[in-house]
Amino acid sequence: MATDLSALGDVLVIIPTYNESQNIESITNRLRKAVPDAHVLIADDNSPDGTGQIADRLAETDDHVHVMHRTGKQGLGAAYLAGFDWGLEHGYGVLVQHDADGSHQPEQLPRLLEALAKGADMAKGSRWVPGGAVVNWPKSREFISRGGSLWTRAWLGIPVKDATGGFNAFKADTLRGIDLDEVASAGYCFQIDLVWRAIKHGYKVVEVPIEFVEREFGDSKMNRNIVIEALIRTTLWGVQHRIAQVGRLLRRG
Repeated sequence: MATDLSALGDVLVIIPTYNESQNIESITNRLRKAVPDAHVLIADDNSPDGTGQIADRLAETDDHVHVMHRTGKQGLGAAYLAGFDWGLEHGYGVLVQHDADGSHQPEQLPRLLEALAKGADMAKGSRWVPGGAVVNWPKSREFISRGGSLWTRAWLGIPVKDATGGFNAFKADTLRGIDLDEVASAGYCFQIDLVWRAIKHGYKVVEVPIEFVEREFGDSKMNRNIVIEALIRTTLWGVQHRIAQVGRLLRRG
């Protein structure tokens, strides 16, 4: 029996874009087909390849597609935060993070929504739980992703196996409760920041197995600086977390 998703309210899928002209129409159409009632917000960072203009054309013919034109390339985290703000202001009940490049498969989104309907506050598409997988990834990329999640789990003590994954669905109340105004990270680190905040605030995070597919068109936005930022910030957060744990133990003693 299918799970009733109606209690979740309207769904908004946020797609940050920068030079995704080869991908944005296809991924938007797939999303509209996979979850027909969902709305799509394309947050474009003034792409010089015309992505924003393609998004405008899609929005003109579909009232479930919306476009946010940003002034320049400000990073993945900033685009998602702007999208979250827009979605919360417009009363959406669920907000979803989704890539433009096809790595996140829209056909798997109903699984994340079903997890929310069954009681999760945040549903995280996971490559590293049983049933999850990656397709066409070099071993070096897999090592970075698995290593980043292991590093995060060790320092922060969180039970999430794919902390760096970016295919996530949140109930609106979850986002309202995790102090989004204090989030200042980007890239890998942004995803870690969100899931750690959710766990620290007592929200239920459920990992849903997904198949992650390497992009076919365009260039990956992942770079060395994003990985270094994640390592540094996670380590600093971990040190603060461990010091706070020791402080609590000493006060109890």
